Amino acid sequence: MQKKAIILFSGGLDSTTCLAIAKAQDFQCYTLSFNYGQKHSVEVEHAKRLADFYGVAEHKILSLPIGDLAGSSLTDKKLAVADYNGSSDIPSTYVPARNTIFLSFALAWAEVLDAADIIIGANHVDYSGYPDCRPDYLQAFEQVAKLATKRGREGVIFTIHAPLLNMNKAEIIQQGLQLGVDYSKTISCYRADDKGRACGSCDSCVFRKKGFKEANTEDPTVYA
Repeated sequence: MQKKAIILFSGGLDSTTCLAIAKAQDFQCYTLSFNYGQKHSVEVEHAKRLADFYGVAEHKILSLPIGDLAGSSLTDKKLAVADYNGSSDIPSTYVPARNTIFLSFALAWAEVLDAADIIIGANHVDYSGYPDCRPDYLQAFEQVAKLATKRGREGVIFTIHAPLLNMNKAEIIQQGLQLGVDYSKTISCYRADDKGRACGSCDSCVFRKKGFKEANTEDPTVYA
């Protein structure tokens, strides 16, 4: 029988590459997306279309009131998403505890499905410095999964896969292209408009553009 995997899926460059990797590794794929009050909620529509395109076993979209807590320029209407400035400080686009919340829902669904593999597009090379995209955090969450679940206590070993963790954006894109990913179908912008057009200057856009340039391949992104 195929092993089942839950893929945290935004419809962006990284998560779509993760889905392609999971398919290539013969996982039965279950994709999980979230409406959490993000300003770039158009990404969920891209996630829907990509999940259909890849023929996943099931795609769930959950609505979470994370945005009600504010504290991030991705969710707080009073805060503007800034242009990328190259600072090493954690930017305002960091959403407090987001990956912990997302992984917790993925873990719950994994228990329901008798799955033991969760895949996340975390990266700590070309990234904004988010604390919940780092190796020590992901290792710690595996321990949480072991201790906080019925199946974990019964001996099931949950694995948090982060196949892109140590890759730069160019390497991620090259990997995806080898697997046939059509990056024109993906969206990564924090300020994307309702038509899915990217701003070109937020953190996510800058890393994406840099990746295509360094991969020496055409950037298919549509910019506003």
